[in-house]
Amino acid sequence: MSRLDTALAPWGDSTLSLLARGYAWLPDRMRATDGGPVRTRLLGRPVVALRGPEAIGFFYDERNVRRASALPGPVLDTLFGRGAVHTLDGDAHRIRKAMFLAVLKDGAGVAALADHVARHWSESVDGWRGGRRVVLFDEAVLILARSVCAWTGIRLSDEAVRRMAVDCAAMVDGFATPGPRHLRARRARARQEDVLAGLVAAAREGEELAGDEGTAFETVAWHRDADGELVDPRTAAVELLNIIRPTVAIAWFVAFAAHALHRWPHHREPLLKDDDGRYARAFAHEVRRFYPFAPFVGGLAATGLTWRGEAIAENTLVLLDLYGHDHDPKLWNDPYRFDPRRFAGREPSADELIPQGGGDPAHGHRCPGEDVTVALLATLVKRLADLDHAVPAQDLSIPLSRIPTRPRSGFVLTVTDPSRGDDLPG
Repeated sequence: MSRLDTALAPWGDSTLSLLARGYAWLPDRMRATDGGPVRTRLLGRPVVALRGPEAIGFFYDERNVRRASALPGPVLDTLFGRGAVHTLDGDAHRIRKAMFLAVLKDGAGVAALADHVARHWSESVDGWRGGRRVVLFDEAVLILARSVCAWTGIRLSDEAVRRMAVDCAAMVDGFATPGPRHLRARRARARQEDVLAGLVAAAREGEELAGDEGTAFETVAWHRDADGELVDPRTAAVELLNIIRPTVAIAWFVAFAAHALHRWPHHREPLLKDDDGRYARAFAHEVRRFYPFAPFVGGLAATGLTWRGEAIAENTLVLLDLYGHDHDPKLWNDPYRFDPRRFAGREPSADELIPQGGGDPAHGHRCPGEDVTVALLATLVKRLADLDHAVPAQDLSIPLSRIPTRPRSGFVLTVTDPSRGDDLPG
């Protein structure tokens, strides 16, 4: 526990400590209680933080925790958008989420998106020849944005896609911090909501602005909510961004994957020999477990609750510790060792690995973008392993005080043989 938290515990406000310590804040507090619930305040609001497999089921039970109404305005105005699926509960949430599942087409949509990513990666790598310095994070942002815009069926100019890429990265980068990063994130979301709302409105008026029938653009643009009414163009734009923006956010994991391959290069050989893609998926899962992404998720106590004998008052902010869970020595052997073999020949269970949140997929709680993240990351880690490149001197430290974090340099590389990796299977 930090000195600031020690002085304020148990009911003092921990907002400044959270901002200063970032990902380490809640795991440190949890260690001080030996994994038991942590009580504090954030922005003056009473908070109870939980961890563990049992806590996941408790947290995602809608009878216990209302997650939608807990999202603060600054997060809605940057990351998710007003009126997004994340702000809904009950039937309204399930019907809106079914729209996203329809877009994925039982996995066929994910495979098609992975094909787009593989093609745009190859095209980009071809342009990296000549030994020029490439910031992998920035390039991954562009590759992912080009891929998801093409897959979604949105027809934008190359420059408009580039602006979309930069703005989506800004939305993710600035959602959890005050100051200039947050202002950039708000402006970025407002810009892209305007662009996409205009496309939706024009499409409804009969203009040819999207690709083939059955695209994600068409599915969202013509979606009817629980009341049977078409979603308004602004809400449709919000949900289109909730397809595009999380895909672009995979760039954080791509930078982490490159960091892992640079730090532990012995993983390149099994990735290159990985004919069935199993090791690539195991590697992707371990990147998501080992590296910091989302620190926690939150919701409001739906009523007066009891957790392991501890009373939780109605409307208390309940946090579920994600980063601490994925590094809990009670759940993971040697959790600070990077080891894809943890997932060799198997997929992690719903409450085992929770870098993007937890919950049971059968009840609509699991993030539908998780399968996309794993598939696209597995596609790209194989190509990273096959990329003949050098890593010049740079600052590869990953500050835990910054949310979201990544290698400070963005992972700079120089390609010595850009022709490699073009013929890998998706």
